[in-house]
Amino acid sequence: MKRFFKKSVSILLTGAILASVLTGCGNPGQPAASTEAEISSTETETGSTGAETASTEAEAPSTGSSQEETPAFESPITVTDQIGREVTLDAPAEKLVSSYYISTALLIALGCEDNLAGIEMKGETRELYRLAAPELLELPAVGSGKGINVEETAALEPDVVIIPKRLEESVESFEALGIPVVVVNPETQKEFEDCINLLAQITATEEAGEELLGYYHEKMEFAREITKNADRPKVYLSSGSDYLRTCTSNMYQNDLIAMAGGENVSEELTDGYWTAVSAEQLAAWNPEYIFGVSYAEYGLESFTDNQAFAQVEAVKNNRVLTFPSRIEAWDYPTPSSILGILWLTSTLHPDLYPAEEYRKEAAEFYQKFFDIQVSDEALGL
Repeated sequence: MKRFFKKSVSILLTGAILASVLTGCGNPGQPAASTEAEISSTETETGSTGAETASTEAEAPSTGSSQEETPAFESPITVTDQIGREVTLDAPAEKLVSSYYISTALLIALGCEDNLAGIEMKGETRELYRLAAPELLELPAVGSGKGINVEETAALEPDVVIIPKRLEESVESFEALGIPVVVVNPETQKEFEDCINLLAQITATEEAGEELLGYYHEKMEFAREITKNADRPKVYLSSGSDYLRTCTSNMYQNDLIAMAGGENVSEELTDGYWTAVSAEQLAAWNPEYIFGVSYAEYGLESFTDNQAFAQVEAVKNNRVLTFPSRIEAWDYPTPSSILGILWLTSTLHPDLYPAEEYRKEAAEFYQKFFDIQVSDEALGL
C-alpha cells in the first residue's frame, strides 16, 4: 500500500453540519480517447473549465426547517513556476495534463496518477508507467519534446497543464484560453527538488512531497558521509545520442557524480548541457570509469573497441559500464534518480557500500514510493 495519502482541503462548518471533505489528488477527471499521431503546437478558441466548486446539502434539523446548501471553502493557490511566472489556481488541481515524463513520474510518486487526464507521447515506452500506473497508457498523448497540441489539451478541460521549459512558447496559447500552465525545469539537483515542491503545492500533496524529499536528503547525506574521506575516481558519463557527448557542470548528472563520491571529468565544461567533445579530449581526461546510459543509441564497444581509448584507465581495467535501469533512467532527475546516486556510490566505492545493500535499498524504494515489487533484472543490475 502506498504511504502517500491525498491531503484534504479544509472546509467550512455551518452550525453543527460538516461539509464534504475535498482532496487535492482525490477526484480524477475522465480521460479522452487516446491518440498516437505525432502532434505539433496549435491554437484554438475552445474554452476550458476548471475544478468545480463542490457544495453539500445540509440535513434538515429536527424542527423540520430546511437549510440552504453551504459551499465548501477552497483557497486559491499561487505558485512561482520554474521560469519565474506567477500562476494562480482556484483550488488544488484535480485534473492534470503533463507533457513531460519527469513531471509525470513525479506525479505518480506523489500519488496523483488517477488525476492525470493526458500525458506526453511515447508513454508506452516507460516501464515505470507499465508497472506502477498502467492506466496512464490509455490516456491521450498530447505532447512531446517538440511541441504540445493546445487544442487537444484544452479539450481535456484540465485544471492545470504542466510543460517543460523547452515548450514555454506554448504558455501564451494556454493563457489565452484561460488554462493555467506551469513550466518546470528540473535540470540541476536544486531545480529537481524545487520541481517536487512545485508539483506538491499545486496538487495539495505537500506531505507526500516532503516524504520523498526527506528520503532523498537522507540517502544523499548517507552517500556524502561514507565517501567524504575516500579517493574520488574520475568519471565520464556519455549522453544517449552520442558517446562523444557528455554532461556539463550545469546538469543534474554532474551533481549526481559528485554526490556519489566521484569526479566528473567534464565538470570544466560550463556552456550549455549535453555537449560534444573529441576523442582526443576524452583520452586526455583519462577517466577511471566510463558510463554509457541505459537509453543510449550506441553500444559500449564504442569505447572498448576504439583504439583511441586503448590506454584509458577505464578501458584497460574493464570499467566501462551501463548506467541503469530498465524501469527509469537513473542518471536523469526522476523520482528514482536517488537510486542512481546509490548505485554509483556502490560502483565507485564497493568496499564502503556493498552491492547487496544497494539492491535491498532499491527494492525497498520501489515498494515504498510506487507500491511495486522489482527484480534485479528489472533494475538492470
